[in-house]
Amino acid sequence: MNIQGKKVSQEVRAVTSGFSELSPAVNSLVDAVTVANTYPTGAVLFSEAEPTRGIYFVRRGRVKLSVCARDGKTLILHIAGAGELMGVAAVLSQHDYEATAETLEPSEIGFLRQSDLMRLMRASGEFALWVTQQLSQSYNSTCREIRNLMLSDSASEKLARLLVGFIDNTVATKEPARIKLGMTHEEIAQMIGTSRETVTRLFAGFKKRRIIEQNGATVVIPNRVALESLISA
Repeated sequence: MNIQGKKVSQEVRAVTSGFSELSPAVNSLVDAVTVANTYPTGAVLFSEAEPTRGIYFVRRGRVKLSVCARDGKTLILHIAGAGELMGVAAVLSQHDYEATAETLEPSEIGFLRQSDLMRLMRASGEFALWVTQQLSQSYNSTCREIRNLMLSDSASEKLARLLVGFIDNTVATKEPARIKLGMTHEEIAQMIGTSRETVTRLFAGFKKRRIIEQNGATVVIPNRVALESLISA
């Protein structure tokens, strides 16, 4: 159910935008017209084909962005984390939202109305450039993820690419990597374009080959090289 405009906690408040790339002066301008809501897991921030109201950004938590085909199949385009913007392209082009945004875990989400966004972009060249850069990064990320999905030869390679993409790059290659997935096998299947049954089978196979270990929502990758070997160049 779409709960836009309904705050889970009792208080709607202005918040610091938290955009560290912006100067303090511009941050203050953004802060003055920004509100934050806290949402539980499974809250829909906006839906595909809905008229735009403004942009959203993740202050804490994770949000999945997905599209739905006419046959009912869902494809998850991206998992947005802290600091990422959502809905920018739709707002700037004045089109409907191109995807559905749903929280994967309890999250704090900032919201900036469309009219305030456009006014700030006209008033501040710094802010306008920053929004453009964010839009470009989002486009590049989407292209990269679609490329990984379409060019992988097998479901096994797609899953391996997904898991490698979740690894914190600051962790040394020889050290075990830990990933908190927080997604069901169905959601993972929607990310790599396969079935839930295939994902379950692949996870079982990866565990049997000791490529991964799993404890609840946490996946441990003891040997990153072995996982990366499943990915073709």
